[in-house]
Amino acid sequence: MEKYTLNNGIKTIVKINKNTPRVAVVMYAKLNKDEPKAGLYYLMAQMFYHGTKTKTAEELATLLDENAIDINIEKKADYIRFKIQCLNEDINTALNIFEDMIENSTFNDYKKEITKIKGEFTSDLDSAKIQAQDDYYRTIFKNHPYGIGRKEIIEGLDSINKEDLMKHLDEIKYKSQKNISVAGSIDGNEIIELLNKHLKNLKCEDMKDEREKIIPIKENRLSIIKKEDANQAQIFQGWQVKNIYSDEYPAIILLNTILGSSGLSSRLFLELREKQGLAYTVRSAYEPLDLCGNFFVYIGTEPKNIRTSLDGFAKEIKKIMTEIITDEELENAKNNAIGKRQFYQETNLLEASLKGYYEFLGLGYEFEDKLINNIKSVTKEMIMETAVKCFNTPHALSILAPEKFINRAELNC
Repeated sequence: MEKYTLNNGIKTIVKINKNTPRVAVVMYAKLNKDEPKAGLYYLMAQMFYHGTKTKTAEELATLLDENAIDINIEKKADYIRFKIQCLNEDINTALNIFEDMIENSTFNDYKKEITKIKGEFTSDLDSAKIQAQDDYYRTIFKNHPYGIGRKEIIEGLDSINKEDLMKHLDEIKYKSQKNISVAGSIDGNEIIELLNKHLKNLKCEDMKDEREKIIPIKENRLSIIKKEDANQAQIFQGWQVKNIYSDEYPAIILLNTILGSSGLSSRLFLELREKQGLAYTVRSAYEPLDLCGNFFVYIGTEPKNIRTSLDGFAKEIKKIMTEIITDEELENAKNNAIGKRQFYQETNLLEASLKGYYEFLGLGYEFEDKLINNIKSVTKEMIMETAVKCFNTPHALSILAPEKFINRAELNC
């Protein structure tokens, strides 16, 4: 891995993987401010494909397709990520197209894209699970941008105009912290020369983070969606926990693996599905967001099983907080978690994305190796101590189900 700094100040890392046919370039741009209108950054990310001052949307799509170039632009909670992938010999062409998209996008058809997004999100919300999951984020991150879901974006899109898009694009281009990562069979000096050529107008500034801070949950939060035609109850229960910067991060990864992210061998799966037959899908998930970690458990079950499912969650969570796990379960969890992580760098694009992400967070591109070693060092006692810290705090609970079954569940949060 080689480190460079572009002429515009953007830190860049290059991993040379010889004899690989496709090269990947990934750029992260930090969102230092909360978006003033819900959906603005999401809309912006979609608009880069809608044509530039030099090419129509159709011409742009054709050019990318004919050259087998993939350019993907994603809005995440904490950043916008630009991903470029192409054959080694087409990297100059790919960066030229990317430069055109960044510098010359007109955003003229933004109203058409607004209509498209509203239609897609409205369709998404026909799914009871998606509706409940959006409501969960709204509940655990109450009055915070992390809690903005499809409903809020649909409501906010019509207030966005072209001037909003252009202004905030300029902020991304000239007033945001950025870094670039490259992986592929390419000479480091050559790719740096190309990046200096095509990204020369971008600027990198370590701006003050003006985003709203997370307000810790002081007491349990309950949100109920009464949906009379729901065939399943959708239940999300979660906690605000530590994120990737914490020493607890490796233990939380294993905690998640043991509880519900390891599929057939996870405790929630074995207890709530295999033994009690409560659901086809039951799992846990952990998201180490920049401002706060989010750990939740989920089940989709028959509405009559709401109380039983919640009691099942409570039983497994209490068990892992009060009983030391076995050596075998710890070893299996470590093997499962580390095994999954090997897939994170299988391709140049995945490797560039992962190492670039760590650089973006200030952890260093070598963080993955450190993390794996730290996972190996987690003890049984650390798992229990971490569980207590995570779960012995107020939670957020979101339930979607027909009203009569919600009433029967005797919810008191």
